[in-house]
Amino acid sequence: MLDSLDISVSALQAQRVRMDTVAGNLANMYVTRNEQGQAEPYQRRFVIFAEGDGQGGPGVHVQSVERDDSPPRLEWNPSHPDAGRDGYVRFPNVVPSTEMVNMMEAARAYEANITAMQVTKTMVGNALRLLA
Repeated sequence: MLDSLDISVSALQAQRVRMDTVAGNLANMYVTRNEQGQAEPYQRRFVIFAEGDGQGGPGVHVQSVERDDSPPRLEWNPSHPDAGRDGYVRFPNVVPSTEMVNMMEAARAYEANITAMQVTKTMVGNALRLLA
């Protein structure tokens, strides 16, 4: 029964990383330069989950956070400092509606795991009362 708590805890941790990744994507959706100041747009990131808790137990863990290699979003704005000779600015490949759906999905999964933990806790409590 305690394995179910471990599974829910691992899922909570994984979904938290996913929500942090989505928040980072939304925060950087207009960043057109990299850390060195070169005109290179931010690349959207996404989380890859893997089976197990990462230590041989049941559950889920974040295998990696990957970069989305899809092309940048082009927007015509010749007055922007990072506009190319053709007047287009290369913006990050972040689509706000996609990120919001990902955030809502992660939040729902987080809530479901909290509910599962509460149900497990209630079941353990009831089992202990029966034994006492």
